[in-house]
Amino acid sequence: MTGPKNLESRTKHIRETWAKRCDAVLYMSSVKTDFPTVELNVSEGRDNLYWKTIRAFQYIHEHHFDKADWFLKADDDTFVVIENLRYALSKYDPEKPLYMGRRFAPFITQGYMSGGAGYVLSKEALRRFIKGFDSGECTHFSTIEDMALGKCMETMKVEPADSRDVKGRQTFHPYPPDHYLVRQFPRPRPWFLLYEHYTPVEVCTAMKKKPNKNLDLNWSQEI
Repeated sequence: MTGPKNLESRTKHIRETWAKRCDAVLYMSSVKTDFPTVELNVSEGRDNLYWKTIRAFQYIHEHHFDKADWFLKADDDTFVVIENLRYALSKYDPEKPLYMGRRFAPFITQGYMSGGAGYVLSKEALRRFIKGFDSGECTHFSTIEDMALGKCMETMKVEPADSRDVKGRQTFHPYPPDHYLVRQFPRPRPWFLLYEHYTPVEVCTAMKKKPNKNLDLNWSQEI
């Protein structure tokens, strides 16, 4: 997902890096350009993010459905290690109704995947998403894109897949690394950790300054 203002500052860097490792890439925007981007006939802005996602998946279902088993939705400020994503998906069947990402807990009974980290729909999940809007079972009931999509997934009986690694650590990260560092002790648990579906198992336990003013970070696991 991108927009006209971000093509040079963000999207071109995706095109030159991790997008090359995908089997196919589509750059969804509100305007058709020679970049190339796909025009979705949706205005830019946060209030239109869910419409943009709906139109993007409808376009993919109509034109590219048989060209992939899994469909990744990512914004233009997202970086993906495609090899790791392929590995995470390898144990799942794309013909099952599944979707994967950073699972948040509130608002939806089975939770939903954070839009900031990107999320992946299986072929069957995409099929059901489209069916949900065709039948009226799913609607644009909220401008909160990731939560609203999660509600449609639940309605259409699409199950969340576990994206954690073998040690129970998260692999989808909605925020830059500095958001997860403890700057002072004690601190209130930030809102994005309060939203977590799974109990965190890895934390930063020490942060000290060396004489040269550089920060030395020591990491430990709490399993």
